[in-house]
Amino acid sequence: MEAIISKISIMLVPALLAITMHEVAHGYIAERFGDPTARLLGRLNLNPLRHLDPIGTVAIFIFGFGWARPVPVNAGNLKRPKRDMIWVALAGPVTNLLLAVISALLLRGFGWLETTSLGTTELFLQLTKPLRMMVGFSLYINVLLGVFNLFPLPPLDGGRILIGILPEKQAMIVNRLEPFGFILILFLVFFTDLWSLVLAPLISGLVVLLAGPEISFVNQAMSFLFGH
Repeated sequence: MEAIISKISIMLVPALLAITMHEVAHGYIAERFGDPTARLLGRLNLNPLRHLDPIGTVAIFIFGFGWARPVPVNAGNLKRPKRDMIWVALAGPVTNLLLAVISALLLRGFGWLETTSLGTTELFLQLTKPLRMMVGFSLYINVLLGVFNLFPLPPLDGGRILIGILPEKQAMIVNRLEPFGFILILFLVFFTDLWSLVLAPLISGLVVLLAGPEISFVNQAMSFLFGH
């Protein structure tokens, strides 16, 4: 039980922040382009309870990856629906990648403090180790959400971006995939080499690049939380 509580304490804040900010970013940009739906439904709110999907939340704590309830967007309210939906869709992944950069800067800040006289004390090491693991997980989960959501298949954000970029005829073909999109995504991730050959190396490479010399704390966090 103690181990479970320790894992939840490290994962909870970064996971909720990553998911909440992702969805709020969609709603905020949608409103900037003319659609107030998210605000009217109370979804432009940093309260994570307004955004959580029960299954998606549990998945985060089991697999290190999950999802939230999508913020509703009425494309009919947008000033230029096809173009504006590109920015609305892009807002979520970009927000996650910005959170990943902030997490990396915090990790490097802890690393710099360790080189000072303060960083040599036992108290500093005891207090900052769980914080560094928490920030390390934040870096990982935000890179994962940012990269994965850019995959060009609806209902992922990348699919919506692709629909906005393609000519009308091709966009309609891609849009028809949305009802089956989640099933296709699961198939591609679990029954093809997409994850091992493309997504995992891309995510890992970006995490290593951002974390730099502090990558050990990301690895420690992932090992402690998921045993790898």
